[in-house]
Amino acid sequence: MKSLPSISMHFLIFLFFFLHPIPTLGSTVYDTSPTDYIRTSCSATLYPDLCYTSLSGYANPVQQDPARLARIAIGVSLSKARRMASYVSNLTRETAYGADPQASAALHDCFSNMDDAVDEIHGSLRQMRRLVAPGSESFRFQMGNVQTWMSAALTDEETCTDGFEDVTEGPLKTEVYERAEEVKKLTSNALALVNSYAEKGE
Repeated sequence: MKSLPSISMHFLIFLFFFLHPIPTLGSTVYDTSPTDYIRTSCSATLYPDLCYTSLSGYANPVQQDPARLARIAIGVSLSKARRMASYVSNLTRETAYGADPQASAALHDCFSNMDDAVDEIHGSLRQMRRLVAPGSESFRFQMGNVQTWMSAALTDEETCTDGFEDVTEGPLKTEVYERAEEVKKLTSNALALVNSYAEKGE
């Protein structure tokens, strides 16, 4: 029984380094708090205020780890995209009968696009969780996959909103458009943080 604390400590140390797989980036030390680090990192995104408000709550687990920040940003984007897909799916059922044909078609297309985006963001997150150490050819290949899938997800989300351009103005169009815009912004921010980490890790 006396050996259990030692084993437990070794296991915790192993987990710490396993969850912080960026040894070659360790020389970059920021004399800032975790929240300041997130704010500074978010300044490289297109929507820095949304980036900060959506990620600042994860400051403690992120600390100053760019890999973890990118992973969490992808996770936030995935969660929002899933909720959006579910919301649009419910709308397609509600408007299946008696709805404006253009609105109905736009909703069905939007659901298909959002569903694809969810799959692509999820694939990105899976790849981020399996990253090898930065600086290797394998790392660049993996990050290339992440960037490709996140870019594809952003394109699918943009296609969703584009589909509503010819739909008559009204509460439904406004609601769907505003929700989709937020998903797009979160995905755009996540992609920017992914790109930043990929550049640092080359």
